[in-house]
Formats: sequence, structure tokens, C-alpha cells
Amino acid sequence: MKDKRLSPRLRKHFGRDVRTSGSELAAGMRNRTFLTWFALGHLANDWPVASLWLIVPTVGIAMELSPAEVGLLFTICNIGGALAYLPAGILADHVSNRGRLLAATFWWVAVGYLLAAMAPGFWSLALLLALAGMGDAAWHPIATGVLARERKERRAHVLGIHAIGGSLAEVLSPLAVGFLLAYVDWREALAISALPAALMGICFFWVARAVPQVEKKSVSKQDMLGLLNLWRRGNGLRMVAMICLYNMALMALLSMIPLYLVDRQGFGPEAAGIAFSTMLIAGALLQPWVGKISDIVGRRPVLVFGNLTAALASALLVFQPSLWIMIAALVVAVAALDAIRAAILAGAVDHTERSEGTTLGLAFVMLDGVGALGAVLAGIAAGFSWPHMFGLAAAFSLAAAALSYVTVFGHSAVSVATQAAPTSKSVE
Repeated sequence: MKDKRLSPRLRKHFGRDVRTSGSELAAGMRNRTFLTWFALGHLANDWPVASLWLIVPTVGIAMELSPAEVGLLFTICNIGGALAYLPAGILADHVSNRGRLLAATFWWVAVGYLLAAMAPGFWSLALLLALAGMGDAAWHPIATGVLARERKERRAHVLGIHAIGGSLAEVLSPLAVGFLLAYVDWREALAISALPAALMGICFFWVARAVPQVEKKSVSKQDMLGLLNLWRRGNGLRMVAMICLYNMALMALLSMIPLYLVDRQGFGPEAAGIAFSTMLIAGALLQPWVGKISDIVGRRPVLVFGNLTAALASALLVFQPSLWIMIAALVVAVAALDAIRAAILAGAVDHTERSEGTTLGLAFVMLDGVGALGAVLAGIAAGFSWPHMFGLAAAFSLAAAALSYVTVFGHSAVSVATQAAPTSKSVE
């Protein structure tokens, strides 16, 4: 059966050469509806992952783990997910029906976290959480690759809209699980947190038919080596280091804040959940707008400002201010980092200008793979004192700000990365 063309409205949005599965549904789905479903899918897959911000510290208390072991559990979860990013990104660039791949991720997540809820000990739990996280990880380069490929002129903006789903999960899931933990243990809370993914897995079979299909092609070793070479030289290496340090700062804060609120400030599970969710609201609301600004003024000023703001706010926490100043500083630090995430991902795609899924897969590996070391390092620092932990997060953000300033962003980054010496041309 021949594929049908998209409607004029979708053709304008997705490009003239894109085909759908042949269903009338694909031709009739609105642009805004399509983006909304992607944001909702992001929310559903990230929901159980976001619940871990409170569930893992609760596991630490139940199993009598040290702060370093709590940080190690977070790190193992993120490294496990990082293993799926690059293969999923490669699939997104070379498999025609990406809708089916996206639909499969929901069932991987749902089943994986249900099994993790039955884990008998620390290492079995760490392994199962890592395996479950691979399903959620696979969603990201495929979904963002679809959006970045079809909206090149507004990459950060559409990636910011997609990111709203993940940010809402970061806000609402800890809030919900905080109340759940007041009535059930961590196992039941984790199992309940897997339900949104299962529900979206049912709904997305309909949406998957509207995902634009691309030409199926084989994986070329030459193309892969060429893509990797763009990251192995001066400007590419600076961008790699910036991305890793950025997420090390974010992971250091997110992994330790719930434990800090409970251990140092005496918060209960409900209060910790409310406080943690409040800290993520600003970043969640700002992502698409900050992404849109970076599409207009360039990536560099946005990334320098965001990382530097987080560094200053984290540095303030070293001095252990009063409760309300502490809460305000945490909100500023987390929101500043969370708000610039879409601009960082768009900057990575700008750097290569091809193989969007693979490029974003590599970016997510750097963010949640190498960047996840921020959690275990923060746990070690917290073992000395909480000011040490906040000082470490400030140092990560300050280094990321410095690298953002000296990194070339935009289309000229490709030419810079492939030459021995940088050129004088730049979009910024």
C-alpha cells in the first residue's frame, strides 16, 4: 500500500519529503496536538524516574545506606540508562517507523520498574533500576531526534516544549510519591509510579501512526566516524566538557537535595516532596521560552548566564544561610540549570547539523552517563559536610559557564571542529 502525503499544515511543519504510515489520522493530526502527545509521552516515561529522587533516599534510610551509597545508586541508574542512548539514537536515524520504537519504550519502562519494586537487595535493585531506565533513556534521542529533524529553525523551542513533559514529571512525581510514602513503603510507591507509562503505552499506539516516517538506511561506519570526529577536536571537546560539567552540577544538586532536606533541615517525606517539586517548577515553565530566546540570540549568552547564575546560587549555600534564603537559593540554582537544558541539546545538534538522533544520543550519554558522576561525587562531598557538597556543585557550574563562553555555537561550529585552527566566523 502506498503511503499518503501529510496535510498541507503538517507538510509545512514537518517538511515536504516526509511521509506517514498512510493513515488518515496522521494527515489530520494538528501540529500542536502532535507536540502535546510528545510532551505527555515524555512525562509518562520520566514519571517513575523522577519518583526516584525521593524513593532512593527512602531506600537509603530503609537499608541504612551512607550518603555515598545513595549517590552510587543514582549513578548506577543513570549509567545504565546512558547505555541505551546511543543505540536508540542510531535507530532513530536509520529505522523508518520511529513511532513503533517510541511506543515500545513505555512497556519497557512499566515492566522494568514493576520488577525493580520486587528487588530483594541493594545490588539487585541497582541492576533492575538501570535496566528499567534504559527504556526511558531510549525515548529521549528518538523523540527529540524526530523534533530536531523536522523543525531545524526552531530546535531549542520545540525541544523545550518536549522538555515540559519531563519537567512536569520532575515536579509532580516527587510531590505525588512524597504523599505516597506517608502511607506505603518504597516498593509500593515505585510500582504505582510505573502506571503512567503503562497507560501511555496503550494510548501511544494511536499516536505512533502519526510519527513521520523516514527513509530506511543502513548504518555506515564512515558516517559514524565522521560524526565522532566532530567531537574529538578543540571546539567539540570544549562542548563535551561543558555538557558533562553542566549535568554534574545538576545531578549533584538533585540527588542530594531531598537527603539534605530530611537529614539537615528535618523535613518529612511530604514536606520534602513539596519543597523539591517547587524547586523544579520554575525551570519547567522556563524551558521553552529560554529555548526560544537561544534560537534568536544564540546559545552562548543563554548558557553562560544560566550556568553562572547556578554557580552563584550554589556558592551562597556554602555559607548555610537561613531556611528561607536556603530554599530561594536552591530554587534559583536548580531552575537556572533546568531552564537551559533544551538550549544545550539544540547546541549539540547545531554542532553536527546531521544525524539528529545519533547526535542527541551522544549528548544524552554525556549528560546522564558522564554527568551522572556528579551524584556520587556529591555523595562523597556530603560525607564531609553539606557546605562541601554545595561548593562542589558551584565549581561544576562555574566551569561549565567558562566553557560555554569559549565554545563556538551554531552552524560555524562544524567548520571549526573540522579544522586544526578555529576560523573567525561565528554566528555569535
